[in-house]
Amino acid sequence: MVSETTSHIPMKARPRFHANVWWLIASAFVACLALLPVAALLLEAVQGSSGVFVHLRDTVLATALPETLILLLGVGILAGLLGTASAWLVAAHDFPGRGILEWALLLPLAMPTYIMAYAYLDLLHPLGPVQGALRWLLGYSSPREFRLPDIRSMPGCILLLGFVLYPYVYIPVRAMFLTQAGNLLEAARLLGTSRRSLFLRVAVPMSRPAIAVGVSLTLMEALNDIGASEFLGVRTLTVSIYTTWVTKSDLPGAAQIALSMLVLVVALVALERWARRRQRYSLSAQKSRVLEPFRIKGAWGWVAFALGSLPILIGFAGPAIYLVTEAWKRYQFSGLSARFMSEAVNTVVFSSFATMVTLLLGLVVAYALRIIPGRTSLWCFRLATVGYAAPGTVIAIGMLIALGGFDRFVDQTMRNWFGFSTGLLLIGSGAALIFAYSARFLTIAAGGIDAGLSRIPLTFDHAARTLGRPPGATFRHVHLPLSKAALAAAGLLVFVDCVKELPATLLLRPLNFETFSTQLYGEAARGTYEEASIAALAIVVIGILPVILLARVGKQRATPR
Repeated sequence: MVSETTSHIPMKARPRFHANVWWLIASAFVACLALLPVAALLLEAVQGSSGVFVHLRDTVLATALPETLILLLGVGILAGLLGTASAWLVAAHDFPGRGILEWALLLPLAMPTYIMAYAYLDLLHPLGPVQGALRWLLGYSSPREFRLPDIRSMPGCILLLGFVLYPYVYIPVRAMFLTQAGNLLEAARLLGTSRRSLFLRVAVPMSRPAIAVGVSLTLMEALNDIGASEFLGVRTLTVSIYTTWVTKSDLPGAAQIALSMLVLVVALVALERWARRRQRYSLSAQKSRVLEPFRIKGAWGWVAFALGSLPILIGFAGPAIYLVTEAWKRYQFSGLSARFMSEAVNTVVFSSFATMVTLLLGLVVAYALRIIPGRTSLWCFRLATVGYAAPGTVIAIGMLIALGGFDRFVDQTMRNWFGFSTGLLLIGSGAALIFAYSARFLTIAAGGIDAGLSRIPLTFDHAARTLGRPPGATFRHVHLPLSKAALAAAGLLVFVDCVKELPATLLLRPLNFETFSTQLYGEAARGTYEEASIAALAIVVIGILPVILLARVGKQRATPR
């Protein structure tokens, strides 16, 4: 009896491992996976010889770093001006066509920067349609008599990137104008403040946090660009990383340049935080009034519509019309090639698989933050979502180092033990590319899912716990069904970003593997622009999908309730 009693007591008194902790452990594992490329990059850069870095500093960084800083400064200023002015125009004024501009100003988001450069290189060529029409209007007969400045220059790159990236500023600034402190603007208007002073002295200072956030996102996208900068003759850090690795096969050198680029990213984030360190949104305790737009009548209303349409025309409509025209010509000439179908399959399959993996990882870190709130889960969430701040080239170089080392280790082990070679398991199969997509866009998935979970009241969790439901059952039967819309929206955004991603795809694609973006890059690099027009148009059509989603969400939020 004694033995039976003593044998049962430990069984009942043994503490059980709480099921919620498994979510926290999984979240920490996802954070480690997301940090793997950065850790590998740091390790490779430190192991690289100091002589290599001195050589790179004198030959590469001496040129690439100043050009990168000039490009970021110009794009930030231009995108900030365009985004803020467009947001103020449609939020504070009423004129014919205003409803169209509200969503149409988002359309440049569907135009990747490298497609923008690809289109304008042909449109603005000395023998192209734009300069030909200008010479005809002015009475000139050849490019020797009249030609525009070459678009392959730093000003041309700043101009094109600014007109395609300004929506990153337009979206948060317009949301601020529509939702924040309409009472203050009305009070300033009643006190006799002019329209110009109302914008410069009230609206712009009040929107500084939103402008800082939008400009920082714009700079991140400009820093991540590789196609437009290379096509337009600007040697940025991103282009230098790619050429150092692909042309010179110098992985340690590429890692050291990528590390310098990572330092620049951290500096940009710190600068954005410092710029709005004392800026906070605030709402009055009274009911906030919706900003009453100033009505512009007559011909001036159409002038306002024309000015608001200019960024759309340059950033989307012009390149889109060119792509449609060239794609139709190419289709009539040779139809859809077998290569196009294989590129479409590669693009859709890899982007879809990467989207599923990214959603799964984002769900883990977001749900762990939901059910175990605290510093540990919060830091796991933050560390897992640092990949979006790092450009695609930085993530790709880190993946090459980490997964390449793993492939070599497995190959050497199999050679020694079994006498055969496994080759490049992860890099050669495309798994590294999916891994890079997931690390790069995990922020979008985790942020979207976390926003969806935050709308589910905690009382649902308490009710499920009272009914004896374990965390897994609560997740399957309560949280997952109620967050399907957030999952679908996050999945759409991740899928489109995977389709458009160029730097990581160029560096990590397997041999003889082409997607829409890499095929477009190759044709543009060879100067055969018309060969890639159908692929470019397909990317733009896919990129319009999240624009439609953003337009619908923005319209719902802007509707007074």
